[in-house]
Amino acid sequence: MDAYNPEQVMIGTQGEVWINDKYIAQVTAFKAVAKLNKEKVDQVKKMFTGYKVTGYEGTGTIKMNHVSSYFVNLMSDNIKAGKLTKVTIIAKMDDPDAVGPERIVVRDATFDTLTLMDWTAKNLVEDNYDFTFTDFEILDATND
Repeated sequence: MDAYNPEQVMIGTQGEVWINDKYIAQVTAFKAVAKLNKEKVDQVKKMFTGYKVTGYEGTGTIKMNHVSSYFVNLMSDNIKAGKLTKVTIIAKMDDPDAVGPERIVVRDATFDTLTLMDWTAKNLVEDNYDFTFTDFEILDATND
């Protein structure tokens, strides 16, 4: 893309999230990252260090307004049984001024913690959930 109009910059307000096909309206922020794991490769006659990709890891965060006990209901029985709760998360950005929608799915997402309760007087209650995942797919992407 050689140039763009300022109104084409996506705004997070147009983001949406579904967990196991359930729409989560209270989400205020979402981030998913695939990070490459690399090992150094030294070579003779080369001053720069080379790298070999040995895998990747998926991490992310969901931030939301606390409206319900959704995560407590989703995870508490498995936590007590010593089991992971695996979910599929679909995230979407669809700003009407942007070039087009973007949508991803992360699979086998497991949350690192379960907030049972966390509040402060005169403050809105928010929940933050860090997660890891083992697979992803790009469902919709914009072209440049």
